[in-house]
Amino acid sequence: MLLDCLRRSNRRELFRAGGLLATVGLARGSSRATQATHDLRNNIYTAIGVRPLINCKGTFTIISGSLMLPEVKRAMDEASRFYVHLDELMEAVGKRLADLTGAEWGIVTAGAAAALTQATAACIAGGDPEKIQRLPDPRLKNEVIAPRYSRNVYDQAIRMLGVRIVEVASKEELAAAINPRTALIMVLACPEDRGPLGLEVIAEVARPRGVPILVDAAAERLTIPNVHLKRGATMVAYSGGKCLRGPQCAGLLLGPKNLLQAAFLNSAPHHSFGRPMKVGKEEIMGMLAAVEAWLKRDHKAEWEQWESWLDRIAERVRKVEGVQTEVLYPESLSNHAPRLRIAWDGARLGIWGQAVEKLLLDGDPRIVLAGSTGTARDPSRSSVTIMPYMMSPGEDEIVAERLYAVLSRPPKLEGPPRSPDPPARIAGQWDARLEFVYGSAGHSFVFEQEGSELVGTHRTETLVSDLRGWVEGDRVWFRSSHPFEGARIVYEFEGRVTAEGMEGEASLDEYGTARWKAVRHRYRLPGGAVRPVKNN
Repeated sequence: MLLDCLRRSNRRELFRAGGLLATVGLARGSSRATQATHDLRNNIYTAIGVRPLINCKGTFTIISGSLMLPEVKRAMDEASRFYVHLDELMEAVGKRLADLTGAEWGIVTAGAAAALTQATAACIAGGDPEKIQRLPDPRLKNEVIAPRYSRNVYDQAIRMLGVRIVEVASKEELAAAINPRTALIMVLACPEDRGPLGLEVIAEVARPRGVPILVDAAAERLTIPNVHLKRGATMVAYSGGKCLRGPQCAGLLLGPKNLLQAAFLNSAPHHSFGRPMKVGKEEIMGMLAAVEAWLKRDHKAEWEQWESWLDRIAERVRKVEGVQTEVLYPESLSNHAPRLRIAWDGARLGIWGQAVEKLLLDGDPRIVLAGSTGTARDPSRSSVTIMPYMMSPGEDEIVAERLYAVLSRPPKLEGPPRSPDPPARIAGQWDARLEFVYGSAGHSFVFEQEGSELVGTHRTETLVSDLRGWVEGDRVWFRSSHPFEGARIVYEFEGRVTAEGMEGEASLDEYGTARWKAVRHRYRLPGGAVRPVKNN
């Protein structure tokens, strides 16, 4: 389940390597290395049946972001021992954040996504109590403009205010899109924002018209003076639980004092749309401590430490004949650290990249990697990537030994045998029912089949997209990906063909799984008669 959340792999490869883990008693990290900094096998999480991870992927919320700094934990502990008035606290912290960052003002939010919501609410309702109570209300300002490259899954934090996001692809489209209903312009901090419709260009159009610009820089390093404010942004949002290593449930919003004070009024403890996005005194002071620490941290020494960990891992795995390594340097401020790419010919070594990634994730201790290439069908160009950004001292030794073990002595990867039966014929239209963890929905499939290969159409209750898959005997697998706003809704269906139809389990990416059943569509003839179904 966690692997599905971290990286969607081709279900066909997982079928064919279905016995993958059962064949492996993979070399475990040595007791000495595992105990280097903290006990991964006996801790508060293992006591309730949850196994912690060694994070070689980066600052991702699904694997709990980052580890808080000692200064942050001390600040939160001390903050928990007193009562304060939260309006007074946020006012004092806002001034201190301004002193530290060079921005006019700052507030602490319940994560970067909450910062996007609060900033949007402020741009719509300001500090007007009546408008604050009305949110979400499409009769107020109800449009947010975004360059096409900025659309992403997190813009739901903006859309939840009831606004419509207007995509633009050029300076001319941006100028034409601005109107009295425009609340703000949202820009995702990424390499594209330095292109033809980059932040400076957007600011050139928006500033004279009085339209605020909000930059989502959640996973970025905090720059002082702030690079985004300097380039024309009005506000910029950061995650507190990523690069800054502050509280996981905190964020940072920087910008003009009046707009940020309005953003705070649109959130807890005030009775507003953002009331559920509560940030407590502990997170507020912990976030302030993280920013204070950011200015004192030896970032050069941290970088050198990451490089030394990668050097140690590279030196170990290169002892396996045919394994090559390469250090990759970052092109953006997000997850800003060097990475190690480890590559080999999977056909020669007898193991491919996705298999190595899964073995390490499901091993002991668990290690989550930054990505992999190479499958059972095409193992030749196999690789895995190590991101040291969120690793702890001593974990480099564990990772090096685990990778060396699996590459030098790969387990025999045998999946279930291929079915000797010809592929079931499923071409045509099917009516399906999906049963979610709670609730259900009717979908439909139209398959075109050539041998074992499938192409076709998957229609949900509101969306439609192409599908691709395969049939082997009575086993079936197919996948579809449906764009929706800034996100994609992905379905991976696996199951069996039965006398009654088809049934199995669908993976819904980060939304878990669903059971599904499908029957052939029955076409009704004039007069209400049903056309007999033929097996193609």
